[in-house]
Amino acid sequence: MVRERLSVVVTRRLPEVVETRMTELFDVELRDDDRPFTREELADAMRRSDVLVPTITDNIDQALLAQAGDKLKLIANFGAGVDHIDVQTARQRGILVSNTPGVLTEDTADMTMALILAVTRRIPEGLAVMQAGTWGGWSPTAFLGGRVGGRRLGILGMGRIGQAVARRARAFGMQIHYHNRRRLHDDIEEELEATYWDSLDQMVSRMDVISVNCPHTPSTFHLMNARRLKLMKPGAVIVNTSRGEVIDENALTRMLRAGELAGAGLDVFQRGVEVNPRLRELSNVVLLPHMGSATREGRAETGEKVIINIKTFADGHRPPDLVLPSMV
Repeated sequence: MVRERLSVVVTRRLPEVVETRMTELFDVELRDDDRPFTREELADAMRRSDVLVPTITDNIDQALLAQAGDKLKLIANFGAGVDHIDVQTARQRGILVSNTPGVLTEDTADMTMALILAVTRRIPEGLAVMQAGTWGGWSPTAFLGGRVGGRRLGILGMGRIGQAVARRARAFGMQIHYHNRRRLHDDIEEELEATYWDSLDQMVSRMDVISVNCPHTPSTFHLMNARRLKLMKPGAVIVNTSRGEVIDENALTRMLRAGELAGAGLDVFQRGVEVNPRLRELSNVVLLPHMGSATREGRAETGEKVIINIKTFADGHRPPDLVLPSMV
């Protein structure tokens, strides 16, 4: 007896190799363009598919899940973060949620280090002058940045990505400090030569660079709020390759404009694509369009994980990357 293939709806364009493999395995509906689904289109897809493959651009909240029919059984997210999915409500409705952890660790850590260097060494300012053709030649006092070696790096969130950032920063001679929900095992701390801070306030006030690498949860929303940002040294820099909601973007903007912080490097923003226009005006801020995980290898490996989760589910087993409400 031939088992009927699962119907799968993918909400965004994926790498060609991933789409090809999905077509071979499932009854899949792919996208012709790459615009995000509207809520109405998303609700329709959830009613007529066994499996939905969304991305971070799809806000699957309680109201949307209420419109899902009995057919939908798995939301196989393309990406590690699931703060855009109401996992609790999904499970209550009998819908499993899976994600793709661990795939983009190295890529995101690379971009974190790139932002630290870009801000502290004023790379975008130099690039802008060269592109404009206004460079007048070398000067002993032009484009003076700061040396990263010897600086204190405070990592907020010491999971896979935070630890990968620490390894890179150590190679540049930075001193590693971190704050985490749970302290790391002694052997990991020793390997990374990392100092644990139980108090985030105390760590923030003593660091030269803060790297935000924690997920967005109700407890981390505006974790770097106006009060905590003001604890940072005026010469300090903050970078964020995690989730924009962790930083109070308006407070950060005010401090940067007032010269109360030396700079910032942001790959994510509190309101998605709606970037605070005042941030764009600042020469000491590096803004990137959520590029932290944007490598061909990373996207392909993410797709492979999605396929494994769906295939395992189709075979009657628990997806290996199942997300439980307690994990969110």
